[in-house]
Amino acid sequence: MNTQDLSRQPRPDPAERDAFFPSPWSLSQFTSPTSNLSGADYADARRDGRWKILMIGADERYLPTANGHLFSTGNHPVETLLPMYHLDKAGFDFDVATLSGNAVKFEWWAFPGEDRDIGGLYERYQARFRQPKVLDDIVASLDAASDYAAIFIPGGHGALIGLPESRAVSKALHWAMAQQRYIITLCHGPAALLAARINEAGGDSLFRGYRICAFPDAMDRQTPDIGYMPGQLPWFFGEKLAQQGVQIVNEGIDGSVLQDRLLLTGDSPLAGNALGQLAARTLLDALAGR
Repeated sequence: MNTQDLSRQPRPDPAERDAFFPSPWSLSQFTSPTSNLSGADYADARRDGRWKILMIGADERYLPTANGHLFSTGNHPVETLLPMYHLDKAGFDFDVATLSGNAVKFEWWAFPGEDRDIGGLYERYQARFRQPKVLDDIVASLDAASDYAAIFIPGGHGALIGLPESRAVSKALHWAMAQQRYIITLCHGPAALLAARINEAGGDSLFRGYRICAFPDAMDRQTPDIGYMPGQLPWFFGEKLAQQGVQIVNEGIDGSVLQDRLLLTGDSPLAGNALGQLAARTLLDALAGR
């Protein structure tokens, strides 16, 4: 079938009233049965188990849109698993946490089902995705001796639900910056950076003056036209980050990544492989000898 013949109407999610998956046409354009995974060989990979990554996942499935419809979302599997793959190959283990301790939700409609490497990684971590730690419990014990080298917040529209208003996320971000640990995030994941203002005097941002790659608001505004989402977002995280002095440098998406001090970011699922490479290389170099 010619992809232009595919419907651009969002597809109903039978598990919830008035909830929708992306349209068949948008899935044909923006998902793939394989990923662009490459370059994940690290001769200097850690073998001592000294350092881990704290992944903060989305635990809510349905994102309300401005017209009342629900978008069936979660974390994007490519944005989650490609960076994880590189960091895993570089010798970093993961603790997985959500706000509630409920399972990490994935946009399974975007899973690269023919990608054996990514599928295998998911299988290895499935138990942690299904039974994550409670983020509040982790942040309560964070200190200078904590063995997290970085915090990883994957994308997917699920990152817009709860994370930007979370005190636990705020505490984790403040801890990372204070202890010179890295923050890795991409696409819609940088919405979680908004939480940093919660513990800032006057509501200012810990990240004022930072430059990042992220999914542009202008493109989010276009997604209902192709049926990717069933309605407009009620708010746009790029606008809110700009109000806090954070600059999104990309206008489109082409797989761009950017490091600004301790903050490593990517623009979309297209950036998953490059961000994984950047994160793995940066952490291996920074922690050499430690």
